[in-house]
Amino acid sequence: MSFPRIPLSRVPSYLHNSNNCFHLLHPPFIPVSKTPTLPTYQTARTYTDFNSQTQTQPPLSLPSLIPSPPVNNPNATDRWKPMCLYHTHGKCTKIDDPVHVEKFNHDCSRDFQVSAADFERKRPQDFDFFLVFDLEGKVEILEFPVLIIDAKNMGVVDLFHRFVRPTAMSEERVNEYIYNKYGKFGVDRVWHDTALPFNEVLQQFESWLTQHNLWEKTRGGRLNRAAFVTCGNWDVKTQVPHQCSVSKLKLPPYFMEWINLKDVYQNFYNPRNEARGMRTMMSQLKIPMVGSHHLGLDDTKNIARVLIRMLADGAVLPITARRKPESPGSVHFLYKNRM
Repeated sequence: MSFPRIPLSRVPSYLHNSNNCFHLLHPPFIPVSKTPTLPTYQTARTYTDFNSQTQTQPPLSLPSLIPSPPVNNPNATDRWKPMCLYHTHGKCTKIDDPVHVEKFNHDCSRDFQVSAADFERKRPQDFDFFLVFDLEGKVEILEFPVLIIDAKNMGVVDLFHRFVRPTAMSEERVNEYIYNKYGKFGVDRVWHDTALPFNEVLQQFESWLTQHNLWEKTRGGRLNRAAFVTCGNWDVKTQVPHQCSVSKLKLPPYFMEWINLKDVYQNFYNPRNEARGMRTMMSQLKIPMVGSHHLGLDDTKNIARVLIRMLADGAVLPITARRKPESPGSVHFLYKNRM
């Protein structure tokens, strides 16, 4: 299927055009984490019941939180650069162009740093890795970004990012949908150049998980010492099963459980005003939000910043939602299905 291109006259003037690379330029930010090396492991996590999980960490008062200063890193700069979205899809042709590289980020880990002080209150976790995950698209999934966060050193291991092409919408509706969604960010053309059907995205995602030893189909298809972390229950509880149904796919077994970060945040900090979204959590923690809200890649990075701060403050992240094996449509919640 081919898609007509949006005329360049409709691309906002604040976008940078570097031979087919269009990106939204954002203001600078303060980095909060660093790059780790990928540890190897082979131990699969066994299935546990919610009743065996305990929440023993003491609550931390939000007013006492002070943002950790960025670590002194000679390779890091204070100027934030937007990710090259062609690069996240493996299609950037300007990686050797100094002008392009100066303007666009090609390393997802440079947006994160931690300091030695961030490890003072940190506690052991039930998982080795967290897969921070934030979908975009309410009719069908349009964007599928996942960041691997190392639970031990709180660093970014790798990024998986794909734009997803709807399968049950007319060409006219797709074009309208994409322009309304991504045109305001100036990345609708990137979407048309890179988007893949959901079944292909899922195949690539599983290959990516396998490369990192996080998943093996022959081991029952569940994640290996890793867990999805979402900002709410909607992504895994509702949208993934819906998209699988539309794409005529069976729900993958690794989507049987997840961690709702908002639930853990509420239980750990017990803030006076309930944090019902990413922006509220970042505001309460005094973490500057960067990028474009509702661009999935940027939201995933911001959610990861909240996760890293919570780990540094001593929060322990348990599974908060689990589907019943005999009835995947039924979900058991550790807390309550409030957000």
